[in-house]
Amino acid sequence: MSDAAGINLRLDGRVVLVTGGVRGVGAGISSVFAAQGATVVTCARRPVDGLPYDFQPCDIRDDDSVKALVDAIVAAHGRLDVVVNNAGGSPYVLAAEASAKFSAKIVALNLLGSLSVSTHANSVMQTQETGGSIVNITSVSGRRPTPGTVAYGAAKAGVENMTSTLAVEWAPKVRVNSVVVGMVETEQSELFYGDADSIAAISKNVPLGRLAKPADIGWAAAFLASDAAAYISGASLEVHGGGEPPHYLATTTADIK
Repeated sequence: MSDAAGINLRLDGRVVLVTGGVRGVGAGISSVFAAQGATVVTCARRPVDGLPYDFQPCDIRDDDSVKALVDAIVAAHGRLDVVVNNAGGSPYVLAAEASAKFSAKIVALNLLGSLSVSTHANSVMQTQETGGSIVNITSVSGRRPTPGTVAYGAAKAGVENMTSTLAVEWAPKVRVNSVVVGMVETEQSELFYGDADSIAAISKNVPLGRLAKPADIGWAAAFLASDAAAYISGASLEVHGGGEPPHYLATTTADIK
């Protein structure tokens, strides 16, 4: 839809790449963009059957693979308007137990891969009259201690810096923003948060009373990619339900209003 000033809040006709857009948060992002009229292309390292979107296999840690991905999108659709750098993640490994090779892979996936995708997408977007938009999915883990995922947290902090830097370097043709994601309930939530009772208990600590749904992240990314955000670049939009209250509030005897 459009407002009275004619600002388009939909994404009809846009070609959108969502990395890692086949499950979890990525699937939620892909579904929102598709519902807003975009042509969605997703990628992952391994083929996935039954997707309602164009799928391209790609390991974003391999720059040649990324270039081939972007080239294939342009060959098939004639353009690339939006990139959502969603692919990433990390298993739980304490820093003292993590090998240098393990940490390097985590940084490559969560930081360098997004930089590679962004760089190849930018080379296309700069040639388009309407430019383009890049949305990086980052995490509250980049802003607070993250025991068990130190390389992941450090990489996500790097993505926020990358966002603000590229927003300066690639303006005015390409806008670059990030979505800072808190806790999200997905089909793999129990691996991170425990069983349903644990998730319910954790949810009570979120000011809005629940974990995010993947679509919540999708709507934030779609807003940043839309014409409604035409003057927003280099920004970080926090989507965490109000954040996590300091732990001392659960134990203090002070009468805090």
